[in-house]
Amino acid sequence: MTPPPPPPGTAPSGSVTADAHDEVVPVSVRLGTVVPPADPEDWRRPLTWVAALGMLLAPALALVWSVIASPMQAAHPTPGTWLIAGALVVGGVITGTTQLRPMWAAAGTLGSALFGALLVVLYAVAVSPEVRAGTLTPYLVQALKGATAGLVGALVAATLMPAFTRMRSRIRRGLAPAAIGIAVSAIVVRLLLPA
Repeated sequence: MTPPPPPPGTAPSGSVTADAHDEVVPVSVRLGTVVPPADPEDWRRPLTWVAALGMLLAPALALVWSVIASPMQAAHPTPGTWLIAGALVVGGVITGTTQLRPMWAAAGTLGSALFGALLVVLYAVAVSPEVRAGTLTPYLVQALKGATAGLVGALVAATLMPAFTRMRSRIRRGLAPAAIGIAVSAIVVRLLLPA
């Protein structure tokens, strides 16, 4: 058991010494009770929900796209391909604007887009039974191309995010990176799937 600390203004006694290991380990762990740190981004705060919305925007759109208007051909881009690419950029920027530090904004933007693209592709694989036979369905091809274009656009937006983190308004902070990222993703969709 550790003795109580000496009162303020008095020198500690020579008998109490802490080895180097105790200096690294938090007090709560040394006493046997692990106290979780106060997390500033808990799920009751509105910005956490905004970040989650950004991460799940493109996967939700992919779900709706597969139900409403699944593509029948893979050679030309469909409206869903453009929407997936744009949603990955916008979702990444939405998540990135919740961060105040420049590198965190860039990492949040790119991380959100990567997560969204992964979910889009996993969903496309899950709803395409022909994948087991080794063939790619038009929906899977369109989802892959849209996710690729969205990731390229999100990468461009993520590189621009640090320049705008000093702006007070979150909307103004994400407007230019989102617009430029969407334009880049549209160009990439056109390059991947010529009309």
